[in-house]
Amino acid sequence: MHKADILVTGATGTLGSNIVRMLAAEPGYRVTAPVRSAQKPLDGVRFVHLDLEDAAATRQLVTELRPAAVIHCAASGVRPSRPSWFSMLSFNVEATLRLFEASCLVPDCHFVYISTGLVYSSQGRPLRETDPIGTQHPYGASKAAADLLLQAGAAEFDRDLTILRPFSFTGLRDGGNRLFPSLIRAAAEQQPFAMSAGGQVRDFCAVQDIAEAVVDVVEKRRQQAPGHARIETYNLGSGMELTLRELVEDVRCQLGLQVELQFGRMPYHPFEAMHLVADVTKAEAIPWVPGTNLAYAVWEFAQAEYPGLPVNKPSARVNKCT
Repeated sequence: MHKADILVTGATGTLGSNIVRMLAAEPGYRVTAPVRSAQKPLDGVRFVHLDLEDAAATRQLVTELRPAAVIHCAASGVRPSRPSWFSMLSFNVEATLRLFEASCLVPDCHFVYISTGLVYSSQGRPLRETDPIGTQHPYGASKAAADLLLQAGAAEFDRDLTILRPFSFTGLRDGGNRLFPSLIRAAAEQQPFAMSAGGQVRDFCAVQDIAEAVVDVVEKRRQQAPGHARIETYNLGSGMELTLRELVEDVRCQLGLQVELQFGRMPYHPFEAMHLVADVTKAEAIPWVPGTNLAYAVWEFAQAEYPGLPVNKPSARVNKCT
């Protein structure tokens, strides 16, 4: 099978960077990644300078490349602190639709949209792909809008569309003020780690598992014969229900982190879902089943970002600290 050109946006983010590296390691793909700033060279990846809010330049890149698939990971507001509400909406909805419009000019181009589990209305149980979308969480609402519009557009223009809704994840290239990078930073700086009471029920995955699912979706579609366009949606998560307090305490235990956990020192987010867990039954048909130990993913992040921090190396596969 000839090499397929794949366009990946958001290649400097946590998930996008892991997807790019996985695809680059596969012999059947050539990866093009639009970025806003210069990047270190990576074998198998062509970085091109592009602002996705530039509609003409985006259309030119897509129509010249004629990719077999576009994997749209780029998003605004995924890391604190987020931009203004309207700026985030402009990028997450308008830029996304412009990229989709450009992909419609390429026959048989598979559009893969990285949505989020935050799009759902809370149900107090693991969420299924058929559950209603609806949230006041600013980032989740912007992604939900694009999610719905892309489904309508794919139906209108008979396009291949896969929507992936990852729930929480961490690992290599995570950063900012997100949960586990903040925990590791507190340990490295020998400071207490202040967080909310930790009563939120969450579903956390290793980012490499999520990236693997994305690559598997692209490969699955590539091996299928051209035909009637498909619109598919999959949740991506561990399917495990644990409170943030339990998750953080378990990671601290497995890594042997010397850090004081101060629960209840930070308020809950005003629009925070208190139960955000994926039902991942449908994703088994990709086929995909996550198996990386969350603590191992955090250990990989710590090794890369804080190499001097003494941490225990946990099992790479799912394991619990006892």
